[in-house]
Amino acid sequence: MGVAAKIAPSMLSSDFANLASEAERMLKFGADWLHMDIMDGHFVPNLTLGAPVIQSLRKHTEAYLDCHLMVTNPLDYVEPLSKAGASGFTFHVEVSKENWQELVQRIKSKGMKPGVALKPGTPIEDVYPLVEGENPVEMVLVMTVEPGFGGQKFMPEMMEKVRTLRERYPSLDIEVDGGLGPSTINAAASAGANCIVAGSSVFGASDPSAVISLLRSSVEESQHES
Repeated sequence: MGVAAKIAPSMLSSDFANLASEAERMLKFGADWLHMDIMDGHFVPNLTLGAPVIQSLRKHTEAYLDCHLMVTNPLDYVEPLSKAGASGFTFHVEVSKENWQELVQRIKSKGMKPGVALKPGTPIEDVYPLVEGENPVEMVLVMTVEPGFGGQKFMPEMMEKVRTLRERYPSLDIEVDGGLGPSTINAAASAGANCIVAGSSVFGASDPSAVISLLRSSVEESQHES
């Protein structure tokens, strides 16, 4: 499998008062990406950070900022996030069935990597057109919890979606987000996920670098075995 393991600590679990130093700490511990959850209080009930926070953090780091937009109108966010310095822009398929071609085109034209996410209740088939289109997304994020809140329990039944995607698209970046940690990583890695978002399991660990290293080695071992 030609897809690199990427470990993306979820900054939603960090100390927001010290975002720059938390980001630096995660990169020092071996993180590849920093996962930024952008929620609008509408698509999901929670309200988190937006473009101003991304812009502030960008001044302190050159890291890949993997932005997951849990918002109702993702088109409205392309310009501000691009100006703020976002690296990846992952929108939800549930809100973009009508205009995803335009959305992907705009994301790419602004130099960001487009991804599509789906909630646990959304069938995996909904993302096929976006991966197979003329102007395809470059990553699929399979939510392994209901989006909107950190600290939820991992849903192992979502691994069937990951497996299906990996069989269909061997070289696609497949991300999983929700409840990932030492006890659940093997299920995700063996299903074929290569981008791993982990929040409380990394930030709450006494040795975050050991957790990041464990997540990475699980993905790499699974790829080696397959």
